[in-house]
Amino acid sequence: MIEAPVLNRQTITYERLAKTIDHSLLRPELTEADVVAGCDLARRYHVASVCVKPCHVALAARLLQGSDVAVGTVIGFPHGAHTTAAKVFEAGDALANGAVELDMVMNIGELRAGNVDMVRSEIKAVVDAARGKALVKVILENAYLTDEQKVTACRLAEEAGADFVKTSTGFTPSGATLADSRLMRASVSPRVQIKAAGGVRTLDAALDVIDVGVTRIGATATAAILDEFERRLRQ
Repeated sequence: MIEAPVLNRQTITYERLAKTIDHSLLRPELTEADVVAGCDLARRYHVASVCVKPCHVALAARLLQGSDVAVGTVIGFPHGAHTTAAKVFEAGDALANGAVELDMVMNIGELRAGNVDMVRSEIKAVVDAARGKALVKVILENAYLTDEQKVTACRLAEEAGADFVKTSTGFTPSGATLADSRLMRASVSPRVQIKAAGGVRTLDAALDVIDVGVTRIGATATAAILDEFERRLRQ
């Protein structure tokens, strides 16, 4: 069993902090030129990955070939209401275009309705499609869930074989919170990692979620976070 790395603000290095960041390029208005610029930034800062819209996966894969930055994309985004077959197709298409990380939105309404078997089986279908080819991160969209539902979703994702559980898409009124990150870390085994996304825009916010067990952060403020860390190192 591969356990999540143990990180905290006292011991984290610049290089390790960079490798917690998935540089997000998901806003609907982003153009191809924006993606080119975003991939260049990701390469220069040596982040963990870029997370691009499905239409930009092939472009990002070409731009980042030979680098240490992975290419990720989203499945069932942003509402999670696609059919299972559609999500599995999206996963296959993304893999064919060069994605090696998949952030899938679970079916939020089905989870809220208590249809746990359906939610588990859908996650498993995407995990099976990605097996041996890509990491799967399950987006819970915590803004719409009770704490009990968040715990249930975490456990279903782990039972289905997912690699990560993720707080949010970043497209709801609230995103990552420390309370949710703690709860999610407590709700899965060490095998499953936690990704915080939505509202982590400063170095201190990033360090706060890392301290409670987060190992990936979805961020658009990548340069600001890492530049501030470097500035503090020089003090």
